[in-house]
Amino acid sequence: MIRSMTGFGRGEFQQGTRKFCVEIRSVNHRYLDVSVKLPRRYYALEANLRRVLKEYVERGKTDVYVTYEDTAGAGASIRYDESAAAAYLEHFRQMCASLGVKDDVTASVLGACPDVFVQEEEREDAEAAWPAIEQALRTACENFVAAREREGEHLKADLIDKLDRMLVCVGEVEERYPQILAQYRQRLTDKIREALGDVALDEARINAEIVIFADKVCTDEETVRLASHIKAMRAELSGGGAVGRKLDFIAQEMNREANTILSKANDLRTSETGILLKTEIEKVREQVQNIE
Repeated sequence: MIRSMTGFGRGEFQQGTRKFCVEIRSVNHRYLDVSVKLPRRYYALEANLRRVLKEYVERGKTDVYVTYEDTAGAGASIRYDESAAAAYLEHFRQMCASLGVKDDVTASVLGACPDVFVQEEEREDAEAAWPAIEQALRTACENFVAAREREGEHLKADLIDKLDRMLVCVGEVEERYPQILAQYRQRLTDKIREALGDVALDEARINAEIVIFADKVCTDEETVRLASHIKAMRAELSGGGAVGRKLDFIAQEMNREANTILSKANDLRTSETGILLKTEIEKVREQVQNIE
């Protein structure tokens, strides 16, 4: 299936009194750019998370958030640093003596100083928590991929609709070409008759002029290649998978052919059709940027 590069997924797993939650968000990016935010005690598991995530995601700027809560209320303790408190007290007394102010330092004042009381999380073997975090992560990844696939199907339908309109434009350019030649022949003939009167026309010379003109305005090669690119893009969309880069390349080739058609256009209707074609191609180019 086609996947969008934007998506969200969430997963939870309960292990005893602790509940782990993983949330994944992503937006468009040319490559896979992963940012992981873990509680301090589980920093060592970042490589594990990245390894699992790569099984589900190939492109996109992806943020992973891991949180946990312990319903038992355990997991943290307060440490009192007496040496830090004594150092602060000594500096306070020196300051009072040198400035001649009242020494009114209390325990609450010392306790508010940095590093006198430090909250410490209980040490834990991060690897022991990995199975629970992995379960929450994989659930989040599955929901994340499902969300991307749902959005991808909408993108696919929109792109196919645009490809259909492009194919109509290609058909109009091909249908218009013989009419352009016929009109040119008529204009050329009328000019010669106006200039020469009843003198017999030199059909060979007229045909030679038509051939030269036809070569200048011929867009057969461009329309054939453009139709081929449309067919190739349809095939990639039907095949699914991480085809965003391929679609982007095909869209660039489409744009090149449309530019050539416009540069050769010697007819108002063909120019108008070429502009419509360019407009649809630009929409396709913008849309494929959202596909993984």
